[in-house]
Amino acid sequence: MAAWLWLLLYFVYDAAATKMKIVEEPNTFGLNNPFLSQTNKLQPRTDPSPVSGPPHLFRLAGKCFNFVESTYKYEFCPFHNVTQHEQTFRWNAYSGILGIWHEWEIENNTFTGMWMRSGDTCGNKNRQTKVHLVCGRSNKLAAVSEPSTCVYSVTFETPLVCHPHSLLVYPTLREALRRQWDEAEQSLYDELITEQGYKKLLQDMFREAGYLKKSSENGSDVKPNQTRRLESLEECTKAHSELSEEIKRLQGILERHGISYHTNGSSNTELQPAGLGTTTARGEEKYHPRGDVGDRDEH
Repeated sequence: MAAWLWLLLYFVYDAAATKMKIVEEPNTFGLNNPFLSQTNKLQPRTDPSPVSGPPHLFRLAGKCFNFVESTYKYEFCPFHNVTQHEQTFRWNAYSGILGIWHEWEIENNTFTGMWMRSGDTCGNKNRQTKVHLVCGRSNKLAAVSEPSTCVYSVTFETPLVCHPHSLLVYPTLREALRRQWDEAEQSLYDELITEQGYKKLLQDMFREAGYLKKSSENGSDVKPNQTRRLESLEECTKAHSELSEEIKRLQGILERHGISYHTNGSSNTELQPAGLGTTTARGEEKYHPRGDVGDRDEH
């Protein structure tokens, strides 16, 4: 009995003399243990933009759709964000935000994609995702890829875009902006503005509608209406020549449409209509239907 007592005392003394590591919380197997909640681990860099675009898509706001490929789980929440969770026990498994709802992509006057920007840091840039909306039988996150480093492509199927006119921009604009669009279309038809000028007017309308973000919000340092600084006489001469050619071009257009002009001795040019060629009897301008300019008449 005494021998057992001495042996027990020996082990107690040896344990007390040895430093023991105390683990205060369980091992999470890196940042992304798939058995732990990921929600509170994601730290967004910014708030999502307001819901915008075709009104029939607004019903998608507040919903989320999952897609699992290999060991990755993706989640797309329209008008909110896109996230990725690596379902492994690696110590450095990634779980984070691939993009936050930012703006629409518009081509040929059609909503062609949703841009999710300002995602998690990726080297010297942030992750971003373009969401392609395609016709499908049900709302489903169908595919995810990474065409270039930290730039992702998501395909979302939905019956809400199956109608051929479901993604047109013009019908979604308020009446004042639609009138501006009609006027810009007519000016392009009359050659009073260039194709480039017409596109710029549309971009301004889309920004005013909230579909596109301003340049500064896209990370650009270029300020609207910023004056270009000419650094040399050669640049100044070239710019003057370009402006002179543009003035001649515009004067030729005015002459073809029966609008006379005269200068008052300064750089300003006053225009005077020569008749009622482009107005109605009530003095209202006549516009061709938007998008159907027909053949151009040369006067």
